[in-house]
Amino acid sequence: MSIIQPELEVLESSPDSLRYLEHGWPDPLCRWHSHKECELHLIVATNGRSYVGDYIGDFAPGDLFLIGPHLPHNWITDEVWTEPVAQRDMVIQFDHEKIEGLVKHFPEFEPSQNLIKRSQCGIKFNGYPMEDAKARLASLRDGTGPHRVLEFFEFLTVLAEHPDTETMSIQKIDHAKRSKQQIKICDVVDHIVQNFADEISVESAAKMAGMTEATFRRNFQATTGHRFVEFVNGVRIGQACGMLYATDEQVAAICYQVGFQNLANFNRHFLKMKGMTPSAYRDKARKDLIPTKETA
Repeated sequence: MSIIQPELEVLESSPDSLRYLEHGWPDPLCRWHSHKECELHLIVATNGRSYVGDYIGDFAPGDLFLIGPHLPHNWITDEVWTEPVAQRDMVIQFDHEKIEGLVKHFPEFEPSQNLIKRSQCGIKFNGYPMEDAKARLASLRDGTGPHRVLEFFEFLTVLAEHPDTETMSIQKIDHAKRSKQQIKICDVVDHIVQNFADEISVESAAKMAGMTEATFRRNFQATTGHRFVEFVNGVRIGQACGMLYATDEQVAAICYQVGFQNLANFNRHFLKMKGMTPSAYRDKARKDLIPTKETA
């Protein structure tokens, strides 16, 4: 499981205001990338890790996201899903500038514009009914003409009123406008995610970025929104979560495989980040997540 520099995706021009797509797993569309369009994204099947900007978290069927323009993102299904999945994602992509233009003439659509502004850091709609989201996206897939656009704005209006939303990335990461220092930090981030099990010190990371340790610490937090050690531990805990419910490995073995050198330290960080012990997480995951494979 790895992240590479986000690929800048240029979508084919189309006379339609909305672009619908869906895909399974694995699929070439599942990659770390960004594009200038906003993206409304529903997970239909499988469990895994969400990567949105500097955010790393779990995903499950029914999770609904709104990703802002130029915000890099990817969803990586856990290795427990050994068989291909025909449909994992339902997606609508659209140009946020068209909504901004509409609001100039129709102020009633301002809540939709505010939602788009918030999506610059990524939004997760906690508890949104999966079947309703699937039905609305299917209608947008099959619809044509002005009725399709009206249904889309109705969906945005409903989402703008949804009471339980979560901001994902601590700050917007615009990979189209990165400074040289930010590019160096992102290279370090890529190295951390690709080599999470290796010993990764702030000294070696600063050397990789060509910065003093103090400058590196400051730039790393400014770019990612996380302190260096906090970010490294977050990546390792995320990897451990997948291994806990995808394998029968002992907790101690997983601890060392993801890069921790001390079981007590691993347990402490896991409890802090997940609110439960590794064993409790495994029990909950196997009760709540694994059965989803049979019903997806």
